[in-house]
Amino acid sequence: MAIAAVSAILVITIVLLVTERLPVDLTALVIMAALMVTGILTPAEALSGFANPAPFTIALLFVVSRGLMRTGALDYVTEWLIQHSGGNERRLLFLSLFIVGGFSSFLNNTPVVVLFISVIMAVCSRYGLSPSKFLLPISFVSIMAGTSTLIGTSTNILVSDVAAQYGMAPIGMFELTLLGAPTAMAGAVFLYFISPRLLPSHREPVLESKGGESQRYISELLISEDSALIGDDALGALRQRFPDIDLYEVVRGQQRLFPSLGPVGLEAGDVMLVKATAPQLAQILDRRCARLPKGEGGTIADPHDSRALIVELLVPPNSDAVGRRLPRLLASLDAHINVIGVKRHWTHIGPDNVQDLRLAVGDIVLVQTPLDHLEQLRAAGELLVLEDVHKTILNRRRAPIAMVIFAAMILATAIGLTDILVASMVAMILMLLTRCLSLREAYRALDARVLILIVGTLSLGVALSKTGAADLYAQLFLAPFDGMSPHVVLSAFILLTSVLSLFLSNNSTAVLLIPVALSTAATLGVDPRPFIIGICFGASACYATPIGYQTNLLVYGPGGYRFADYLKLGLPLNVGVWLIASVFVPILWPF
Repeated sequence: MAIAAVSAILVITIVLLVTERLPVDLTALVIMAALMVTGILTPAEALSGFANPAPFTIALLFVVSRGLMRTGALDYVTEWLIQHSGGNERRLLFLSLFIVGGFSSFLNNTPVVVLFISVIMAVCSRYGLSPSKFLLPISFVSIMAGTSTLIGTSTNILVSDVAAQYGMAPIGMFELTLLGAPTAMAGAVFLYFISPRLLPSHREPVLESKGGESQRYISELLISEDSALIGDDALGALRQRFPDIDLYEVVRGQQRLFPSLGPVGLEAGDVMLVKATAPQLAQILDRRCARLPKGEGGTIADPHDSRALIVELLVPPNSDAVGRRLPRLLASLDAHINVIGVKRHWTHIGPDNVQDLRLAVGDIVLVQTPLDHLEQLRAAGELLVLEDVHKTILNRRRAPIAMVIFAAMILATAIGLTDILVASMVAMILMLLTRCLSLREAYRALDARVLILIVGTLSLGVALSKTGAADLYAQLFLAPFDGMSPHVVLSAFILLTSVLSLFLSNNSTAVLLIPVALSTAATLGVDPRPFIIGICFGASACYATPIGYQTNLLVYGPGGYRFADYLKLGLPLNVGVWLIASVFVPILWPF
């Protein structure tokens, strides 16, 4: 009966996490409540995840990473990238993969990718390159590089601590490096040569914010019922009538159509997203080929106004903007901001639908703001201005201190002087005492949603072990492989982990599968270490969908990607990581 109950809770959990019908942190709380109400776990057992070192360690590393970002310790690298890319697409891709991969081996990769979204957008704006050629590769390489060290991704820390609770030795700081580093380098080589061929060349909106007559604006133009463009191919019609206007996409209801990929016949009600100078916009409006959409306060601000800029704002992780209503947030930041539209992943949200919109991570808000208010918007830090090189850094003079603290943390853990929990706690305290980071910024660095989700899934993992469900699942999993070698079973287990991580968070996948992995190894009579290491690599192999990992979701909007782009580029990486791990894990970590 207990196994049936916990299995039902597991199925419901997976459905909720995949569909996101509830926020993931609320789902985690529902899990703990359900386990207590059904009597499967005592309150102490259900809440035991709060006493687990893994969530606390991950929280501490969030703060240490924020300290490096806020002191500008990594600024010189971004400036160097802009200077040395020289507008060469291949060189920019190589440098981006190398630098992001290096950072993500030791830092939480989400803030690294957030930082480099701004860098890539700035370089592409300056040299007229397509951001879609770079943003997905840097997300993928950051995920791969995260498997190179214990602290490269929170999943590794989580697996290490949970495995230690079951009596296994924790994963060493560089234990994964022997396989993780070559795998990341192989993936980077694949991305360097293959991604330019598979990824679209979406010239996603980027603003040149230099003054003068040549200043160009992003604008949404509505095809009215009397437009002369109805029935014409969007790209051909604009090139014929207005050759200097750049067309990015056509929005039709919930669809985003890209004229660069094929003919798009214009219909009444279509919205064209274009970039043009003020005189060019005036020309297309004067000819009544299109008109400006109407927002909450009527027609959007005059595009001819030289005192205003149209910019894109990205909602980053850990921002206070997440979950807030868009109009109320912008009013609190600056009453002069005028919303044009919002993009959410593959859904376009127009000006008429923003009144009740609650912002989520990865949303892109297209706004018009007075030129002299742009710095105020940047300094607020709630929304990331995409054409910015990086956010204003307040503590540049303390960058050397932050780097020394971080290096000491890595060294102390690597030589066995202390474990990662103690080292990261001392590093966080030193960041605060040396004023590399304020206490308020430290609290903001904590991603409560991720931490609560980890605690909830840890409770579910305890329930799976306590009720015997993990043993039952292991037997069911092993049934098709009866009589086969442990190598084959391990390969199948890594594949299962990778597939689940495409739809669940990799932390959830890892926690739920650890009890099953231990039971599987016990049934086979082999050392469980290879299965634990396999979970580390399999759980991070989440490239083929935008929802597989937070950085994949972050680049979805700025890159103008479609689901198929992730599938085309990510599926070979998923298969490659699975094959490499299947072959080399049992060699480096023998049964």
